[in-house]
Amino acid sequence: MPRPHPLLSLDLEPPKPDHMSDEPDVVSKSWYQFLPLCLLISLMLAPHPSLLIVLVNHYLHTIHEPIQFCVHIFFVYTLTFLAFSSLIVCVARDPGPVLIDSMNSGEADDDNEDMDLTEALLAPTNEDMSPARWCRKCWSPRPERAHHCSICGRCVLKMDHHCPWLGSKCVGHRTYPAFVHFICCVTIFSAYAAWLSGSAFWYAIKNPYEVDQVTPVHELFLVMAGTILTLVMGSFLIYHIYLILTNQTTLENLSPFIVLRHLPPLPSHLRLSDPPLEHELSYKQRRLVQLAQKSTRMYDVGWRNNWVQVFGWTKRWGLLYRIAIGGGAKGDGRSFPRNPRAGEMLSRLATALATADKDA
Repeated sequence: MPRPHPLLSLDLEPPKPDHMSDEPDVVSKSWYQFLPLCLLISLMLAPHPSLLIVLVNHYLHTIHEPIQFCVHIFFVYTLTFLAFSSLIVCVARDPGPVLIDSMNSGEADDDNEDMDLTEALLAPTNEDMSPARWCRKCWSPRPERAHHCSICGRCVLKMDHHCPWLGSKCVGHRTYPAFVHFICCVTIFSAYAAWLSGSAFWYAIKNPYEVDQVTPVHELFLVMAGTILTLVMGSFLIYHIYLILTNQTTLENLSPFIVLRHLPPLPSHLRLSDPPLEHELSYKQRRLVQLAQKSTRMYDVGWRNNWVQVFGWTKRWGLLYRIAIGGGAKGDGRSFPRNPRAGEMLSRLATALATADKDA
């Protein structure tokens, strides 16, 4: 006789969180998410036919300068190679995985093997398990300066921003130097192509009978496209140079309420979370945070040390090496030296938040 099934079955085994599953949680990308990357590659290759026509017709057929032709060809395709090498690094390299070391090491299991339930509940909580250091979306520890990307569905170490032009990937700790190297090479290439074509176009205006009718059209196209790209990418490059000099990420610069994570505990009568959330603050408190964020640069340790930390060079002339080939930053991407005055600034901000609404 078969055994009857119980009317009520209690499954007492808790489900595994996503980060503890046997298979890694990989967010699949749709084909249309790679369209901006294909468009970016097309824009990088589009000027080269016109650029070759200008170089051959102007320097070989018109002014008969083969040495200048070779020099320009060398610089053009060196910059192109460097730009594509950095682009490949940004697309192929993981921007910064947030790994759970405690689950991968066996030492934690050995230490907690003889701990009963009462001791486990009364044990002091680890700093990494605090709300400020735990991501509530992907259920994994969130190291310092790490952020959760809702598009990628994961946390990224020292996340700068999510870039759809890089195959819908984030720019983080391991790819930020290559990203800056990429926009720097594109800016220099655009300015170089605009200057090269502009000088040839000016020669065609002064000597109209020495050139054909097609080459000036290519020259004018390159001048306009190169100027526009130089202004756009150059502005983007200047902004990121400012971020490097002040040791900020794009998220930290554009999101002033990230500083709330680092505040000391506020008085209990305010009835705020620990750390406080943006929607819990009053208008005066939000204004105080916005004003304090401009002066409270948590990780600004001097412009020279900021460059060293971002690009990861320690030897002499190491910066030239990074500028030449890009690469990735050194370090684990989890801990960073802080501004010595950051603690004092955060304490003053906490005091101001506690007394902001007393007169209201």
